[in-house]
Amino acid sequence: MTLPDFQVEDHDLSDAALSQYLKSAALAVDTETMGLLPSRDRLCLVQLCNPQGQVTAIRIARGQTIAPNLKQLLEATNVLKVFHFARFDVATLRYYLNIHVQPIFCTKIASKLARTYTNRHGLKDLIQELESIELDKSAQSSDWGNAENLTATQLSYAANDVRYLLSAQQKLIAMLQREERWELAQECFQVLPTIVSLDLLQFKDLFEH
Repeated sequence: MTLPDFQVEDHDLSDAALSQYLKSAALAVDTETMGLLPSRDRLCLVQLCNPQGQVTAIRIARGQTIAPNLKQLLEATNVLKVFHFARFDVATLRYYLNIHVQPIFCTKIASKLARTYTNRHGLKDLIQELESIELDKSAQSSDWGNAENLTATQLSYAANDVRYLLSAQQKLIAMLQREERWELAQECFQVLPTIVSLDLLQFKDLFEH
C-alpha cells in the first residue's frame, strides 16, 4: 500500500501505515505538546516521515496512555528514529505512551558536534543552511490541545518539522565523518535513554559540582 504524502490519524498508527513505515531504515519523528514540561504538558500530536516523504500525524487524545502500533514502530530496533532535540521528544513519548524509543539519532546533538562555526542549532536555522528551505515557525507556540480542530497552518507546521529531517541527517553524518566526530556522536545518541530517565526523575543537576 502506498500512503499519500500527508495524512492524519486518531489515537494510533493504522495497521497499513505501520506496515509501510516498518520497511524504512530510518524515520523522522517529532511531537507537539502543550508545553515543555512532560509531567505537566500533555502530548497532543506525533509526526512521522519516511525517506519517501510520506508524513503521518497522529492525534493523541487527552488521557490516552497506549498506542500499540506506534509503540511497535518506535521500539523496532531495525528502524532508526531521527529527532531534532530527541531528549524532549523521547521523554514525552515515554511519559505519556510508555514508548521506549530506540535506536535514536538527534540532529541537534549532531549539529552541535559538527557545526561548531555557529551557535544557531535550532531546527529552522539547521534546515535553512542544509536544505536551503525556510521553515514557517509561526504555529510553534499555538494550542495543540484542540487536536480535532487543528488549523491548516498547524498541520503544515507539524509536517514540515519532520519532512526535511532525514535529508539533513545525511548531511550531518557526512560532516561528522569529515571532522572525525561520528563515533563520538553515536556514543552521545546511545546514552540519551539514560539521560531521559534522569530527566523524568528530575535529576537535573546530577553532573554538576
